[in-house]
Amino acid sequence: MNQARRWVVKIGSSLLTNGGQGLDHGAIHAWVRQCLALRQKGVEIVLVSSGAVAAGMERLGWKSRPTALNQLQAAASVGQAALIQVYEEWLREGGVHGGQVLLTHEDLRDRRRYLNASATLRTLLEMGVIPIINENDAVASEEIRFGDNDTLAALVSNLLEADLLVILTDQTGLYDADPRQHPDARLLSEVTAGDPALERMAGGVGSHVGSGGMITKVRAAARAARSGTATIVASGHEPDLLLRLHRGEALGTYFHPRLARLAARKRWLAGQLRATGTLHLDAGAAQVLRKKGSSLLPVGVTAAEGSFQRGDLVVCLDPEGREVARGLVNLDAQMVRQRIGKSSKVIAEEFGEVEDPELIHRDNLVLSETEIPGGGA
Repeated sequence: MNQARRWVVKIGSSLLTNGGQGLDHGAIHAWVRQCLALRQKGVEIVLVSSGAVAAGMERLGWKSRPTALNQLQAAASVGQAALIQVYEEWLREGGVHGGQVLLTHEDLRDRRRYLNASATLRTLLEMGVIPIINENDAVASEEIRFGDNDTLAALVSNLLEADLLVILTDQTGLYDADPRQHPDARLLSEVTAGDPALERMAGGVGSHVGSGGMITKVRAAARAARSGTATIVASGHEPDLLLRLHRGEALGTYFHPRLARLAARKRWLAGQLRATGTLHLDAGAAQVLRKKGSSLLPVGVTAAEGSFQRGDLVVCLDPEGREVARGLVNLDAQMVRQRIGKSSKVIAEEFGEVEDPELIHRDNLVLSETEIPGGGA
């Protein structure tokens, strides 16, 4: 751990709000103190902090988490101000500034905004500022939400090519069964990120305060592994946890990043959570993509669903409905349907020579089974 120079640290709501009872100033002070100590050891720290909705609930006098989106957005708006104020107060005592960064899925879906977010975060780190990232819950609609900050933290790890993602929670780590229902459940100290068996073990273990659970942490570790980032899921109730991890103490569950590191553009593609269309492939095209990762031509497509436009993200399915790949399509949906099943020669005869004969170029395509943990789920 002492060789890891860029850490993304995600802190869950239950750790920041004393079980949902408003912001725990003492706990936040303890996390900031550890982050400042790590900076003194040459570690760059990026915080992904939950807690805005819970903090807003406390300020608004709400006893239980609302389910209506507009109420959640209102609570987040009120609570985010309180949250960043507490962080900044403790950071300034250590002579460091915090930089608030609020993101939505659209910020990382759009290539230009993705690059802008990367540039901003890297500049903050170069300036010695600790970025404090949260989902922009005050404006994010249900259709464009990450859904939980575990996913956001993993995508930030990809964005910054972090060495380590630390997900702090109220659970000790990943067990081979739910320890609340199985007293003999065994803590898994080391696992391989992206192992399908891990999701079955994670089950529905979670907290009533946050929106995620252990399964979102397992999936986050698999996503982070795409950029070579190791992940540790550990209990935030352990004293001086971050400093002990830096010393090499074995705490929680360590996820080895044994998936292939993707090029920056393919990491961005693989990180997209939602596609706008679907291309159905014949068996031959599916096999060629899986074995060679080559470009997708119209001749191998049997059907197209959705109203996508040129440059949108689409999913490619084999005849059994399994995801083969996803990528940026070169034509809009109507033009794709006109070319389905046709060879390049026939297309040239009917439509003339085209600049992009492929539906998806291989540089804009990622294979699901090898490059997207969980088939891109």
